[in-house]
Amino acid sequence: MKVIRARVLGFCMGVRRAVELAEAEARRALASGSSVYTIGPLIHNPKVLENLKKMGVHVIDELTQLDKNCSVIIRAHGIEPHIENELYSKGINIIDATCPNVKASQIKAEELFQAGYCLFIAGEANHAEIVGIMGYMQSSNTSFCKVVGNTIEARREAKKLYSINNDARTALLGQTTLSEEEYTEIGEAVGLFFPNLVIIQTICAATKERQNALRDLLNHVDAVVIAGGKNSANTRRLLAIAQKYGKPGVLAESKADIPQSFFAFNTVGLCAGASTPDTIIDDIEKELLK
Repeated sequence: MKVIRARVLGFCMGVRRAVELAEAEARRALASGSSVYTIGPLIHNPKVLENLKKMGVHVIDELTQLDKNCSVIIRAHGIEPHIENELYSKGINIIDATCPNVKASQIKAEELFQAGYCLFIAGEANHAEIVGIMGYMQSSNTSFCKVVGNTIEARREAKKLYSINNDARTALLGQTTLSEEEYTEIGEAVGLFFPNLVIIQTICAATKERQNALRDLLNHVDAVVIAGGKNSANTRRLLAIAQKYGKPGVLAESKADIPQSFFAFNTVGLCAGASTPDTIIDDIEKELLK
Protein backbone atom coordinates (compact mmCIF):
# COMPACT_ATOMS: atom_id res chain seq x y z
CA MET A 1 0.00 0.00 0.00
CA LYS A 2 1.00 3.57 -0.69
CA VAL A 3 -0.04 6.32 1.73
CA ILE A 4 -0.15 9.90 0.47
CA ARG A 5 -0.45 12.72 2.96
CA ALA A 6 -2.39 15.91 2.23
CA ARG A 7 -0.06 18.88 1.80
CA VAL A 8 -1.60 20.61 4.86
CA LEU A 9 -1.83 18.68 8.13
CA GLY A 10 -1.65 19.23 11.88
CA PHE A 11 -2.74 21.95 14.26
CA CYS A 12 -3.99 25.25 12.90
CA MET A 13 -2.78 28.48 14.48
CA GLY A 14 -5.78 28.88 16.78
CA VAL A 15 -5.61 25.32 18.10
CA ARG A 16 -1.84 25.41 18.61
CA ARG A 17 -2.15 28.71 20.51
CA ALA A 18 -4.92 27.33 22.74
CA VAL A 19 -3.03 24.13 23.56
CA GLU A 20 0.20 25.99 24.30
CA LEU A 21 -1.64 28.43 26.60
CA ALA A 22 -3.31 25.53 28.42
CA GLU A 23 -0.07 23.60 28.86
CA ALA A 24 1.73 26.69 30.16
CA GLU A 25 -1.06 27.40 32.67
CA ALA A 26 -1.09 23.76 33.77
CA ARG A 27 2.64 23.92 34.54
CA ARG A 28 2.20 27.20 36.45
CA ALA A 29 -0.73 25.81 38.43
CA LEU A 30 1.17 22.67 39.33
CA ALA A 31 3.97 24.78 40.78
CA SER A 32 1.55 26.97 42.76
CA GLY A 33 -0.84 24.25 43.86
CA SER A 34 -3.89 25.77 42.15
CA SER A 35 -6.50 24.24 39.84
CA VAL A 36 -7.09 24.78 36.11
CA TYR A 37 -10.42 24.45 34.29
CA THR A 38 -11.95 25.03 30.89
CA ILE A 39 -15.64 25.83 30.40
CA GLY A 40 -16.40 23.14 27.84
CA PRO A 41 -13.64 21.31 25.92
CA LEU A 42 -10.65 23.44 24.92
CA ILE A 43 -10.67 21.95 21.40
CA HIS A 44 -12.48 19.03 19.75
CA ASN A 45 -9.92 16.24 19.97
CA PRO A 46 -10.24 13.56 22.67
CA LYS A 47 -6.53 12.62 22.71
CA VAL A 48 -5.44 16.21 23.31
CA LEU A 49 -8.07 16.63 26.03
CA GLU A 50 -6.89 13.40 27.67
CA ASN A 51 -3.30 14.67 27.73
CA LEU A 52 -4.37 18.01 29.19
CA LYS A 53 -6.38 16.23 31.88
CA LYS A 54 -3.24 14.33 32.88
CA MET A 55 -1.54 17.72 33.23
CA GLY A 56 -4.33 18.93 35.52
CA VAL A 57 -6.64 20.76 33.10
CA HIS A 58 -10.24 19.76 33.85
CA VAL A 59 -13.32 20.32 31.66
CA ILE A 60 -16.45 21.56 33.45
CA ASP A 61 -19.91 22.65 32.33
CA GLU A 62 -21.04 24.83 35.24
CA LEU A 63 -19.33 27.67 37.09
CA THR A 64 -20.52 26.11 40.36
CA GLN A 65 -17.89 23.41 39.79
CA LEU A 66 -15.05 25.91 40.21
CA ASP A 67 -13.05 26.11 43.41
CA LYS A 68 -11.67 29.32 44.92
CA ASN A 69 -8.02 29.01 43.99
CA CYS A 70 -8.22 28.34 40.27
CA SER A 71 -7.67 29.55 36.72
CA VAL A 72 -10.14 29.26 33.86
CA ILE A 73 -9.05 28.90 30.25
CA ILE A 74 -11.56 30.13 27.67
CA ARG A 75 -11.76 27.48 24.98
CA ALA A 76 -10.66 28.05 21.38
CA HIS A 77 -14.30 28.31 20.25
CA GLY A 78 -14.97 31.14 22.70
CA ILE A 79 -17.72 31.44 25.29
CA GLU A 80 -20.75 33.62 25.84
CA PRO A 81 -19.86 37.09 27.18
CA HIS A 82 -22.14 36.84 30.20
CA ILE A 83 -20.18 33.77 31.37
CA GLU A 84 -16.89 35.60 30.88
CA ASN A 85 -18.23 38.61 32.81
CA GLU A 86 -19.31 36.36 35.66
CA LEU A 87 -15.83 34.87 35.85
CA TYR A 88 -14.30 38.35 36.06
CA SER A 89 -16.79 39.36 38.75
CA LYS A 90 -15.65 36.40 40.84
CA GLY A 91 -12.04 37.55 40.53
CA ILE A 92 -10.99 34.34 38.80
CA ASN A 93 -7.77 34.28 36.81
CA ILE A 94 -8.76 34.01 33.13
CA ILE A 95 -6.61 32.87 30.22
CA ASP A 96 -8.35 33.71 26.95
CA ALA A 97 -7.51 30.99 24.41
CA THR A 98 -10.27 32.03 21.99
CA CYS A 99 -9.05 31.64 18.40
CA PRO A 100 -8.29 35.13 17.01
CA ASN A 101 -10.50 34.38 13.99
CA VAL A 102 -13.41 33.45 16.23
CA LYS A 103 -12.84 36.55 18.35
CA ALA A 104 -12.98 38.69 15.20
CA SER A 105 -16.33 37.09 14.27
CA GLN A 106 -17.70 37.80 17.75
CA ILE A 107 -16.71 41.46 17.56
CA LYS A 108 -18.05 41.90 14.01
CA ALA A 109 -21.36 40.23 14.85
CA GLU A 110 -21.84 42.49 17.85
CA GLU A 111 -20.99 45.61 15.80
CA LEU A 112 -23.48 44.74 13.05
CA PHE A 113 -26.20 43.78 15.47
CA GLN A 114 -25.80 46.98 17.49
CA ALA A 115 -25.92 48.94 14.21
CA GLY A 116 -29.38 47.51 13.53
CA TYR A 117 -28.57 44.82 10.96
CA CYS A 118 -30.66 41.69 10.77
CA LEU A 119 -28.16 38.86 11.02
CA PHE A 120 -28.00 35.43 9.45
CA ILE A 121 -25.39 33.18 11.09
CA ALA A 122 -24.40 30.25 8.88
CA GLY A 123 -23.45 27.21 10.89
CA GLU A 124 -24.52 24.58 13.40
CA ALA A 125 -26.85 26.01 16.05
CA ASN A 126 -25.42 23.85 18.85
CA HIS A 127 -21.75 24.31 17.94
CA ALA A 128 -19.70 26.03 20.65
CA GLU A 129 -18.52 28.77 18.29
CA ILE A 130 -22.08 29.66 17.24
CA VAL A 131 -23.37 29.54 20.82
CA GLY A 132 -20.61 31.96 21.82
CA ILE A 133 -21.38 34.38 18.97
CA MET A 134 -25.11 34.30 19.71
CA GLY A 135 -24.30 35.35 23.24
CA TYR A 136 -23.28 38.76 21.91
CA MET A 137 -26.81 39.40 20.62
CA GLN A 138 -28.45 40.03 23.97
CA SER A 139 -29.17 43.74 23.56
CA SER A 140 -29.54 45.73 20.37
CA ASN A 141 -31.83 47.85 18.23
CA THR A 142 -33.19 44.79 16.44
CA SER A 143 -34.24 41.33 17.50
CA PHE A 144 -33.55 39.38 14.31
CA CYS A 145 -30.64 36.97 14.43
CA LYS A 146 -31.10 33.50 12.96
CA VAL A 147 -28.75 30.54 12.72
CA VAL A 148 -29.12 28.79 9.36
CA GLY A 149 -27.45 25.47 8.73
CA ASN A 150 -28.21 25.07 5.03
CA THR A 151 -29.84 26.73 2.03
CA ILE A 152 -33.32 25.46 2.92
CA GLU A 153 -33.17 27.07 6.35
CA ALA A 154 -31.61 30.23 4.87
CA ARG A 155 -34.42 30.66 2.32
CA ARG A 156 -37.08 29.96 4.93
CA GLU A 157 -35.76 32.53 7.43
CA ALA A 158 -35.06 35.12 4.71
CA LYS A 159 -38.61 34.73 3.42
CA LYS A 160 -40.01 35.25 6.93
CA LEU A 161 -37.97 38.41 7.39
CA TYR A 162 -38.95 39.69 3.94
CA SER A 163 -42.64 39.29 4.78
CA ILE A 164 -42.13 41.49 7.85
CA ASN A 165 -39.58 43.98 6.54
CA ASN A 166 -38.63 43.76 2.85
CA ASP A 167 -36.24 46.68 3.24
CA ALA A 168 -34.24 45.29 6.17
CA ARG A 169 -30.48 45.78 6.32
CA THR A 170 -29.06 42.29 6.40
CA ALA A 171 -25.67 40.69 6.94
CA LEU A 172 -24.29 37.15 6.88
CA LEU A 173 -21.55 35.70 9.05
CA GLY A 174 -20.45 32.09 9.13
CA GLN A 175 -18.95 29.50 11.39
CA THR A 176 -15.20 29.61 10.69
CA THR A 177 -15.13 25.90 9.81
CA LEU A 178 -17.73 26.00 7.02
CA SER A 179 -16.69 25.18 3.48
CA GLU A 180 -16.64 28.06 1.00
CA GLU A 181 -19.19 26.22 -1.10
CA GLU A 182 -21.66 25.93 1.79
CA TYR A 183 -21.18 29.57 2.74
CA THR A 184 -21.62 30.83 -0.81
CA GLU A 185 -24.80 28.81 -1.32
CA ILE A 186 -26.32 30.08 1.94
CA GLY A 187 -25.44 33.65 0.94
CA GLU A 188 -27.12 33.17 -2.44
CA ALA A 189 -30.26 31.79 -0.75
CA VAL A 190 -30.59 34.86 1.49
CA GLY A 191 -29.68 37.11 -1.43
CA LEU A 192 -32.75 35.99 -3.36
CA PHE A 193 -34.78 38.11 -0.93
CA PHE A 194 -32.14 40.66 0.07
CA PRO A 195 -29.82 41.48 -2.89
CA ASN A 196 -27.91 44.01 -0.76
CA LEU A 197 -26.94 41.37 1.80
CA VAL A 198 -23.56 42.18 3.39
CA ILE A 199 -21.47 39.00 3.42
CA ILE A 200 -18.66 39.00 5.97
CA GLN A 201 -15.77 36.69 5.10
CA THR A 202 -15.42 34.64 8.27
CA ILE A 203 -14.22 31.26 6.96
CA CYS A 204 -10.83 30.53 8.49
CA ALA A 205 -7.87 30.34 6.11
CA ALA A 206 -6.74 27.13 7.80
CA THR A 207 -10.11 25.56 7.06
CA LYS A 208 -9.89 26.49 3.37
CA GLU A 209 -6.30 25.24 3.13
CA ARG A 210 -7.20 21.83 4.52
CA GLN A 211 -10.28 21.49 2.35
CA ASN A 212 -8.40 22.48 -0.82
CA ALA A 213 -5.53 20.14 0.09
CA LEU A 214 -8.02 17.29 0.43
CA ARG A 215 -9.61 18.05 -2.95
CA ASP A 216 -6.14 17.86 -4.55
CA LEU A 217 -5.37 14.63 -2.71
CA LEU A 218 -8.59 12.92 -3.84
CA ASN A 219 -7.36 12.96 -7.44
CA HIS A 220 -4.52 10.60 -6.52
CA VAL A 221 -5.96 8.04 -4.08
CA ASP A 222 -8.47 5.18 -3.93
CA ALA A 223 -9.76 6.09 -0.45
CA VAL A 224 -9.01 8.57 2.31
CA VAL A 225 -8.64 8.49 6.08
CA ILE A 226 -9.57 11.73 7.87
CA ALA A 227 -7.71 11.86 11.18
CA GLY A 228 -9.47 13.83 13.88
CA GLY A 229 -12.11 14.08 16.57
CA LYS A 230 -15.65 13.01 15.75
CA ASN A 231 -16.97 16.12 17.49
CA SER A 232 -14.83 18.40 15.34
CA ALA A 233 -16.89 20.33 12.78
CA ASN A 234 -13.98 20.98 10.42
CA THR A 235 -13.01 17.29 10.50
CA ARG A 236 -16.56 16.16 9.69
CA ARG A 237 -16.65 18.57 6.75
CA LEU A 238 -13.47 17.04 5.36
CA LEU A 239 -15.18 13.65 5.43
CA ALA A 240 -18.24 15.11 3.72
CA ILE A 241 -16.05 16.50 0.91
CA ALA A 242 -14.46 13.09 0.34
CA GLN A 243 -17.86 11.43 0.22
CA LYS A 244 -19.20 14.06 -2.17
CA TYR A 245 -16.34 13.23 -4.55
CA GLY A 246 -17.38 9.57 -4.40
CA LYS A 247 -14.29 8.38 -2.54
CA PRO A 248 -14.50 5.87 0.31
CA GLY A 249 -13.68 7.81 3.45
CA VAL A 250 -13.52 7.26 7.19
CA LEU A 251 -13.09 9.55 10.17
CA ALA A 252 -10.52 8.07 12.54
CA GLU A 253 -9.81 9.37 16.03
CA SER A 254 -7.08 6.74 16.31
CA LYS A 255 -5.60 3.87 14.32
CA ALA A 256 -8.23 1.57 15.85
CA ASP A 257 -10.91 3.32 13.79
CA ILE A 258 -9.44 2.27 10.43
CA PRO A 259 -11.83 -0.27 8.81
CA GLN A 260 -10.28 -3.57 7.77
CA SER A 261 -11.51 -2.97 4.22
CA PHE A 262 -9.15 0.00 3.85
CA PHE A 263 -6.10 -2.26 3.93
CA ALA A 264 -7.16 -3.67 0.56
CA PHE A 265 -6.73 -0.35 -1.28
CA ASN A 266 -3.58 0.28 -3.29
CA THR A 267 -3.38 3.99 -2.46
CA VAL A 268 -4.86 5.66 0.61
CA GLY A 269 -4.88 9.38 1.29
CA LEU A 270 -4.30 10.76 4.78
CA CYS A 271 -5.88 14.05 5.75
CA ALA A 272 -6.49 15.61 9.17
CA GLY A 273 -8.62 18.18 10.92
CA ALA A 274 -7.20 21.39 12.34
CA SER A 275 -7.25 20.04 15.91
CA THR A 276 -5.47 16.75 15.18
CA PRO A 277 -1.98 16.38 16.71
CA ASP A 278 0.93 15.03 14.66
CA THR A 279 1.23 11.96 16.91
CA ILE A 280 -2.19 10.67 15.85
CA ILE A 281 -1.47 11.35 12.17
CA ASP A 282 1.81 9.43 12.44
CA ASP A 283 0.19 6.48 14.26
CA ILE A 284 -2.52 6.15 11.60
CA GLU A 285 0.04 6.25 8.78
CA LYS A 286 2.17 3.56 10.44
CA GLU A 287 -0.87 1.34 10.91
CA LEU A 288 -1.84 1.67 7.25
CA LEU A 289 1.69 0.82 6.12
CA LYS A 290 1.69 -2.40 8.09
